[in-house]
Amino acid sequence: MSVPRWAVWAAYAAPLCVLPSSLWRVREAFRDSACMAHAEPWEPYYIVGLSAVSLGAALLTVGLVRPWGEVVPRWIPGLGGRRVPVLAAVVPALVGTALLIALIGYGLFLAEPNNVHPDCPPPKAMSLVGLAYAPLVAWPFLLGAVTVAYHRRRTAAGTPSAPRP
Repeated sequence: MSVPRWAVWAAYAAPLCVLPSSLWRVREAFRDSACMAHAEPWEPYYIVGLSAVSLGAALLTVGLVRPWGEVVPRWIPGLGGRRVPVLAAVVPALVGTALLIALIGYGLFLAEPNNVHPDCPPPKAMSLVGLAYAPLVAWPFLLGAVTVAYHRRRTAAGTPSAPRP
């Protein structure tokens, strides 16, 4: 069974949903501003790390539609060439989907909107922040849909599909 075209588009859209907020965070981490003047010395590095981990996790969605999501690449010592067990990909992806929905729900509905340091002026372009973070709302739904398509494809008719070249 081949990968549905919509699943390929959704898999590649996931990292694109994360990219704007990651770039915004990195920009803000190293900006000379009153807010960052109150930051601990390690905070900019934490922010960059958070952005890198988020983008890396989103890029893993692509593995659900590519051959390396079905067969471990040969260059990986000890595992190269082995089939990826379906549940080894599906369970973490579904857990990630649930965690993302919970985090986004918290951010949208429960987070305190005014937890900015008193010396930090509100951003002039608050709408730009919203534009950078708005695509994140789509990420868990894209990941969930691609995960379901991956599971269906890999378990169709009781036999795992052959990896694509």
